[in-house]
Amino acid sequence: MLQIRYFHSPVGHKVLERPKRSRPGPGPGHGSGLPGSRYRSPESLLDCAAKAVAEKWAFERVEERFERIPEPVQRRIVYWSFPRNEKEICMYSSFQYGLPFRRGIRLLETGCVENVLQVGFHLSGTVTEPATSSEPEVTHKVAISFDRCKITSVTCGCGNRDIFYCAHVVALSLYRIRKPEQVKLRLPISETLFQMNRDQLQKLVQYLITAHHTEVLPTAQKLADEILSSNSEINQVHGAPDPTAGASIDDDNCWHLDEDQVREQVKQFLSQGGYYGSGKQLNSMFAKVREMLRMRDSNGARMLTLITEQFMADPRLSLWRQQGAGMNDKCRQLWDELGALWVCVVLNPHCKSEEKSGWLKQLKKWGDMDVCPLEDGNYGSELPNITNTLPQKLLQRGVTSTTNLEGWVGHPLDPIGCLFTTLTETCRVDDDNSDPRPPVYNHVPVWGSPDGGESYLTLALEVALMGMGQQRIMPEGLYAQDKVCRNEEQIVAKLLELELDDLLVQTLRKQAIQLLEAGPFSGLGEVIHRESVPMHTFAKYLFSALLPHDADLAYKVALRAMRLPVLESSAGSGDVGHPHHGISIVPSRYPRWFTLGHLESQQCELASTMLTAAKGDMLRLRTVLEAIQKNIHSSSLIFKLAQDAFKIATPADSPPDITLLNVALELGLQVMRMTLSTLNWRRREMVRWLVTCATEVGLRALVSILQSWYTLFTPTEATSIVAATVMSHNTILRLSLDYPQREELASCARTLALQCAMKDPQNCALSALTLCEKDHIAFETAYQIVIDAASTGMTYSQLFTIARYMEHRGYPLRSFKLASLAMTHLNLAYNQDTHPAINDVLWACALSHSLGKNELAAIIPLVVKSVHCATVLSDILRRCTMTAPGLAGIPGRRNSGKLMSTDKAPLRQLLDATISAYINTTHSRLTHISPRHYGEFIEFLSKARETFLLAQDGHIQFAQFIDNLKQIYKGKKKLMMLVRERFG
Repeated sequence: MLQIRYFHSPVGHKVLERPKRSRPGPGPGHGSGLPGSRYRSPESLLDCAAKAVAEKWAFERVEERFERIPEPVQRRIVYWSFPRNEKEICMYSSFQYGLPFRRGIRLLETGCVENVLQVGFHLSGTVTEPATSSEPEVTHKVAISFDRCKITSVTCGCGNRDIFYCAHVVALSLYRIRKPEQVKLRLPISETLFQMNRDQLQKLVQYLITAHHTEVLPTAQKLADEILSSNSEINQVHGAPDPTAGASIDDDNCWHLDEDQVREQVKQFLSQGGYYGSGKQLNSMFAKVREMLRMRDSNGARMLTLITEQFMADPRLSLWRQQGAGMNDKCRQLWDELGALWVCVVLNPHCKSEEKSGWLKQLKKWGDMDVCPLEDGNYGSELPNITNTLPQKLLQRGVTSTTNLEGWVGHPLDPIGCLFTTLTETCRVDDDNSDPRPPVYNHVPVWGSPDGGESYLTLALEVALMGMGQQRIMPEGLYAQDKVCRNEEQIVAKLLELELDDLLVQTLRKQAIQLLEAGPFSGLGEVIHRESVPMHTFAKYLFSALLPHDADLAYKVALRAMRLPVLESSAGSGDVGHPHHGISIVPSRYPRWFTLGHLESQQCELASTMLTAAKGDMLRLRTVLEAIQKNIHSSSLIFKLAQDAFKIATPADSPPDITLLNVALELGLQVMRMTLSTLNWRRREMVRWLVTCATEVGLRALVSILQSWYTLFTPTEATSIVAATVMSHNTILRLSLDYPQREELASCARTLALQCAMKDPQNCALSALTLCEKDHIAFETAYQIVIDAASTGMTYSQLFTIARYMEHRGYPLRSFKLASLAMTHLNLAYNQDTHPAINDVLWACALSHSLGKNELAAIIPLVVKSVHCATVLSDILRRCTMTAPGLAGIPGRRNSGKLMSTDKAPLRQLLDATISAYINTTHSRLTHISPRHYGEFIEFLSKARETFLLAQDGHIQFAQFIDNLKQIYKGKKKLMMLVRERFG
């Protein structure tokens, strides 16, 4: 609202009601101690008083209070009324130390600000945007109104529509702050008009109209008409408004904030549902509110009110309520931040009681709305309320009692984080929050404290430790549990910013000891409730912080915190490291522990931290290992710990640490035992790693795992991975073994191989034969195991594989025997002409043919019985007739070198079976044949004729076969026509 300046006209024309003024006093730089003066001198009493008045009093109040105000005093009040702190300009120009503010500085420093004029409480000027490759040079007119060191309104010719000031407003504001002596300063325009007579006033008006007649002429004529009309509204008001005279006494003294833009942007961000970076933008707006509150700017609460109104108007709230569903996590986080900011507002000790009453009324109004969500972001109860049943459960257990059903950490209003920040802000050396470097703190003593060593920094540390160490029940629901984890990490991140000096270490030790001895109210007490929130994240910080100063206390805290009671009371002896064990482990528990996987990983991190610190100390390592084995129930996490320990124990630039290596091996052995009877997709990786670890430990470790393989590995793993790796050339070189040691290792591996082959011949026989190659007795034993198992438990593919291996090793007769056994397990149907076993069948027949007529005669009946596919049989027949049998040259046998006849055994039997297979296959194919397969069928008959012709009367048999087809399938006229064309 513009200030009304009053006047009367005692001499027939209207003049301002002001006494005669004295001449202007000294300029802005005189005696002010400003950077513009050549020498910095103390401020005058006039400037000191003017600064205080300019900041606290509206100019209208000054005029009402004092009948006569000398012009020099007016000038100094007007001069000091402009904002003096660039940080405030920065705060209102961008979310953070961002682009508009930096651009404004660049425009100022490159001389783009000109024609700067201050008339009363109004600043104007031009800012020129330099030309670019795509845009010409543009000059914008900028106007700024201000009052009591706050900018109250801005206008710029660039047409910027945003919450924050544009770069041109920034440039003009910074020009006024940095170069006040270069700004022409005039008193409010009403003071200038007061000094003019009638002719001067008329000349001013007419020149003004002439200069801007297109813009102001209609308005000037309208005002003139109203002034000349005695009954007009304008003549009922004494005086006239002056836009340069500052704000009215009744106006709120606050910085300019475009409320419509705040509403519009929040509405737009919410409509995007947290996507496209809108969640980040809303968090930036929340951060801006915090910044305003930190600077005690009333616009903080004002902006928060505008944001809350749009949150309450979000149409999704009604939809979620109708569906009885909870809002998504992104929205819950935003609502949490909204609630936390309102806590900051209403608890602000500097606000007035009437302001608090107004906020309370507004908050109650919002809270009474149907769409207002509950603190956990849900509409309705998704899970039974644990608070009703928990006291009875505690009494039944008789173990511990806790009254902290709702914890301070993870609370929607973040009391620990807020209090910690409040206390540390007092001790911050540099309050520039735009600085990305970690903050630096000094101890600020607590006034009146009976303990002379107490400071706000030690209080902040105590608050954080008390909050984090509080025993509390795990809350309901995924979001609430996730919030506990995130809040813990946030508080730890803040604690890590503190540089621990002697005073803070003393506080840390005292609090750690109290938490260990505090009983049921502490999460580090000796006995805790089964559903108590674990302390792993907190204990990891305590351990790292205490270790350099009090190692015993550090280990005591960390070892105490390793427990995870919710699993300890339910976990069986097997592995619970599968993806869904959180649900199955606590079947009767409400709520479920949705974050159990994260909690277990934090437990693992704590254990890993202790293992690393205990390197070289066998006693501590043994203690940590027993903690781990008792409290960690996930095989994957124990495996990770084993890997971490191995990595730390084997640095690249120094000898391995055998104590930590043994711990890694022991953890690896535990993983093997845990996962032996359960499915784990990383099992193969785990087995390979264990062999690597045992190799690093030494020969005795390898011998041990070979001798006790049945408690650690499956037979397949033991032979194909463990024994094979142990017997590899690389392992022998790595260990630098002598001959007796190599023999000891080989003997253990052969014993393992035979045991595995007996237990699982199907999967281990080939590996056993390979491992026993260099020992005749062991090899014969392994071969006999295969023969014994061939008739019962082994498949044709396994037997064919071993048979090929035997041929490769130079045992063709053994190979033939195994191939014959494999054929007895095979059944190849008439239409399986692409079966994977075909190559094995052809190889077996080729092997038999190469050995001699007797072996071929022995295998052909097996082939005829097992193979019913005509094309495969004809292929075998063709191969057998191309060369003479017995070309393998078995010692003691003669080879006649004659080709075998198809009219005599054993090929006659094969020929008959092949012809029969062709006849049967033909009938089978004709039963369900489509025209598009006619061409393929004719080619099939052509191959059949080739086989028929191998017999003496084959051409007669084939002609009869064709005649039968014509008679039986005469209904298939087109097909039979094609048969006649080809075969007559």
